[in-house]
Amino acid sequence: MANTKSSCLPLYEKVFHKNTYHRALDVIILFLLLCLLFYRLSTFNNHGFAWFLAFLCETCFTFLWVLVFSCRWTPLTYKTFPQRLQERVQELPPVDMFVTTADVELEPPIMTVNTVLSLLAVDYPAHKLACYVSDDACSPLIFYSLVEASKFAKLWVPFCKKYNVQVRAPFRYFLGESAKPSSTSSREFQQDWKMMKEEYEQLNRNIEQAAKKSFLFDLTGEMAVFSSTERRDHPAIVKVIWENKEDLSNGLPHLIYISREKRPKHPHHYKAGAMNVLTRVSGLMTNAPFMLNVDCDMYANNPEIVLQAMCLLLGSKEGDCAFVQSPQYFYDSPADSLAILHESLGKGIVGIQGPFYAGTGTFHRRKVIYGLWPDEIENQGKCINSVNGQVGGELLQKFGNSNEFIKSAVDALEGKNTGFSSNLSDSLKAANQVAGCGYEYGSSWGKKVGWLYGSATEDILTSLMIHAKGWKTSYCSPDPHAFLGCGPSDLPAAMRQQKRWAMGLLEILFSEHSPILATLTGKLQFRQCLAYLWLLIWGLRSIPELCYVALPAYCIITNTSFLPKVQEPGICIAVAIFVIYKLYTLSEYIHCGFPIYSWFVNNSMLRIVATSACLFGFGSTVLKLLGLTETVFEITKKVHQSSDGGKDGKELLFDESPFFVPGTTILLVHLAALATGLLGMQPQGGQGPGLGEYFCSVYVVLCFSPFLLGLFRKGKNGIPLSTICKSAALALLFLRSCKMSSMN
Repeated sequence: MANTKSSCLPLYEKVFHKNTYHRALDVIILFLLLCLLFYRLSTFNNHGFAWFLAFLCETCFTFLWVLVFSCRWTPLTYKTFPQRLQERVQELPPVDMFVTTADVELEPPIMTVNTVLSLLAVDYPAHKLACYVSDDACSPLIFYSLVEASKFAKLWVPFCKKYNVQVRAPFRYFLGESAKPSSTSSREFQQDWKMMKEEYEQLNRNIEQAAKKSFLFDLTGEMAVFSSTERRDHPAIVKVIWENKEDLSNGLPHLIYISREKRPKHPHHYKAGAMNVLTRVSGLMTNAPFMLNVDCDMYANNPEIVLQAMCLLLGSKEGDCAFVQSPQYFYDSPADSLAILHESLGKGIVGIQGPFYAGTGTFHRRKVIYGLWPDEIENQGKCINSVNGQVGGELLQKFGNSNEFIKSAVDALEGKNTGFSSNLSDSLKAANQVAGCGYEYGSSWGKKVGWLYGSATEDILTSLMIHAKGWKTSYCSPDPHAFLGCGPSDLPAAMRQQKRWAMGLLEILFSEHSPILATLTGKLQFRQCLAYLWLLIWGLRSIPELCYVALPAYCIITNTSFLPKVQEPGICIAVAIFVIYKLYTLSEYIHCGFPIYSWFVNNSMLRIVATSACLFGFGSTVLKLLGLTETVFEITKKVHQSSDGGKDGKELLFDESPFFVPGTTILLVHLAALATGLLGMQPQGGQGPGLGEYFCSVYVVLCFSPFLLGLFRKGKNGIPLSTICKSAALALLFLRSCKMSSMN
């Protein structure tokens, strides 16, 4: 009776959060924004250019708030019950796990190794798992590191499961004094722990020595294939590093190395192309119905994450869940804005049609990646034409010219769980074929099948395609966090990442895959469309943001105003919006457990990023749309943290990157404006700036205070002289334009 009852219990529950407080504040802020716009419209005749520009900017901000308002309205999370899987599911389904890396300099091999080790050690039957590592650098160092890691994994995985280790990335497990066994631990555990630490340190030394080229690789045997390869010119390489031939549930999962073929004259489509190769190779070798993909820096922090995800994928109707997304968190950031976005906006988007695909920490249904629509569930896979053992032309056109892969794809679409191949090496010849750079020509890969091409943010483009078909998606946020990653190593790296995101998102907005078109012609829900618009216009925000930041300085220099005077009733609206919004965002940080200082820092960074990285992203998108440039995918530099502590103690670093020119220019302009106002050097006439303009100018200086400190520091903590000179020239140009405007 007890077993019957437990077998009827759901694998997950939806938790709808009460949102009265946030809804009330959202409505109040929206009402005040509309009141401010109405006030500006009613007083147009009494003001000039600055007033009109402020109206345009505030119209953009009001539209943005409408999008935020819609996203936040119905917050939802999921509570999973992995302990019920045994009663509900007779046999757990296989899962293919993908890890992608592309540069051994920017993404250290030891980081990739730790991610792989954490995945091999998750709480899931080993014979149901296969780990595929995509090496887009075709580096013998990555292959060597994985071979060494597989040897260590034979000790590490049993150790983790024997002692129920919670953190299964060894570099985090052995980090700091707190990792040492306590005096109350058993003698056996202490001995095993010491042995594992020594083995990991040896693994680390071996990889570091190889990276420093203290010895040359012996390019013979398994390594011979790397003897005549170049990073952008090499054949496909598929190697089975470890195979669980005995099909042991408590053994070690399969580990396969893949470096897809690259040739100079063939486009490789960056990460999206790598993911499609992983999908095809894994389809031939193991063909698991579910696929997990993570970046090389994003290790599995919760050993039960695969079981947690299976609760959502198996506990819902097949047509209701295309993928399960886990939120991104970082182990080396004291308070990142992504955590706040997950709390304030992410949960709200989950309550609409489901979360976006974030590019990592995601469990996919293979059949969805193969292009299946929700309403095709009943007829899935029945499009195969078998004539004398030959597959039909329609499937060749869709999946490519590999008969072996097409048959595996049909099995996946039909939901046939054929299990893992008894010998992975039998599939190597076909795997090398589908990993070739010319395999996708004439097929639907990157267009209707797999990860879509055409944007630097292939994750959002693919996500939009899935939602446009009518699929829903789920959200898995267990405690502890499912995955933890490494943030950008410094501010220039973060700026490059933000620029790439802004550019990629704008490419989608102005393409045939626009969410507006997906709503009108597809099955994308209206509010989900608004959520995508909120994300895709990330780069466009730089224009009103930059104009609004410049307005206080412009008004002080030209002796005009863009805000109501203290004695005017309109000032109450502007002050109320500012105070309520700041207190609102501060309460979100406090609710998430972040200090006030983090709130101020992240608010400052939002202004800095919006007026620099997003601005460059917008400019790059315009140039690309005009056909003047091509997309350049820049990999974000990662730093492997081998000592305790995060980035709390790190100072802001500058270089000669153009990303720092806008921020320095804005700071110099406002310092000049404040000096002009305090010295009474404004032109005669005009309404004159009020207290509001001076307050806003001081607030902008505070937001850009890192640049103010950088003016007086030297070395990497100081702004380079070349950047200061460029910014000074732009600031003088702005001052000259203001004076000419006031004269006219």
